[in-house]
Amino acid sequence: MLQVPFIRDHREKVIEGLKKRNLDATQMIDEVIALDETRRRLQTELDNTLAESNSLSKEIGNLYKSGQAEKANALKEKTGELKESSKTLGDDLNATIEALNQLLYKLPNVPHKSVPAGSTEDDNEEVYRKGDIPTLHDKALPHWELAKKYDIINFELGNKITGAGFPVYKGKGAKLQRALISYFLDKNTAAGYTEYQLPLLVNEASGFGTGQLPDKEGQMYHVTEDNLYLIPTSEVPGTNIFRDELLNESDLPIGVTGYTPCFRREAGSYGAHVRGLNRLHQFDKVEILRVEHPDNSYKALDGMVDHVKEILDELKLPYRILRLCGGDLGFTSALTYDFEVFSTAQDRWLEISSVSNFETFQANRLKLRFRNSEGKNELAHTLNGSSLALPRVLAGILENYQTEDGINIPEVLIPYTGFNKI
Repeated sequence: MLQVPFIRDHREKVIEGLKKRNLDATQMIDEVIALDETRRRLQTELDNTLAESNSLSKEIGNLYKSGQAEKANALKEKTGELKESSKTLGDDLNATIEALNQLLYKLPNVPHKSVPAGSTEDDNEEVYRKGDIPTLHDKALPHWELAKKYDIINFELGNKITGAGFPVYKGKGAKLQRALISYFLDKNTAAGYTEYQLPLLVNEASGFGTGQLPDKEGQMYHVTEDNLYLIPTSEVPGTNIFRDELLNESDLPIGVTGYTPCFRREAGSYGAHVRGLNRLHQFDKVEILRVEHPDNSYKALDGMVDHVKEILDELKLPYRILRLCGGDLGFTSALTYDFEVFSTAQDRWLEISSVSNFETFQANRLKLRFRNSEGKNELAHTLNGSSLALPRVLAGILENYQTEDGINIPEVLIPYTGFNKI
């Protein structure tokens, strides 16, 4: 959530920045400023009224003590009026704060200055590419056909048990999946991230804290009886570890990693581009997230990008990195880099990671602060990234490592799988 003082002091900068998202926020920004002015006026009036009421109460007490009951009773009528006035002012103040917060919840984060303008994914900027796209044999297959041929992923069985988008991994497919999870976690912990095992359901406050609510409630599975949500990513429970926390500057930076299944409704997703592992309702993901001092967060973002690059270099998959344009940027992000692996059998790029800096946007919602060197409380910066999302990484391995007589296993994964070929 954007900070009101920042909006008030940098009105034009906020409006211009949000135009990169193809959003003319002029009216909303002006409403925020007007509501904030009303809030401050009401707060001042309420404070003055309460102060006057308290002063009169003391005066009334002194008058009774000195035997001036008549004067004291006259003033009591005035304190009654002040109490009514303070109640009205308090109600008006609470209504104004609620209206202000509801408006702020609708405003996305202001893009970083490096974010290119644009409307769709076609306007994203490629900033890096590495790896040779392999030449496959004439009978090469997409991963969903390979999964069936070698009996390692059963999409029909998942459909029978639950529904479309819930695949069943089997035999060497299940072991390869587990190998990837262990490899990713080992890489992350070796890089200094602390591993957590996190809940798969979160409450409403956690959804608001990281920005999934009220923006993406339609994409999350909702357990209505208990008002809990299945997590769309471990970013949600992981970042909410620090909700309502006041850290010391010496605590920073903090790095967290965790493996969880993730659940997304993916409403409206149809077509050939979502076949097989390309888009699922349940999938496994290993996440990294950081809590950083504002002065260091963009250096940390570069470090996270380099970390994911190292993993993909070891997997020897062809990949590229995109800087997302304003129109494709997530609601909470100030700057996002997407990693994509090339699927040779499908002849297309598949997104396998997003690494983002949210600056203070999430921290403001979370009330995540640290005490700086001057002893003042300051909002931290939060960052997160997939390291990595498994389905499309697995699809890339199956398709790019296929041969006429099987699927080779990336060398770095063999100690985890115990076999070098499917």
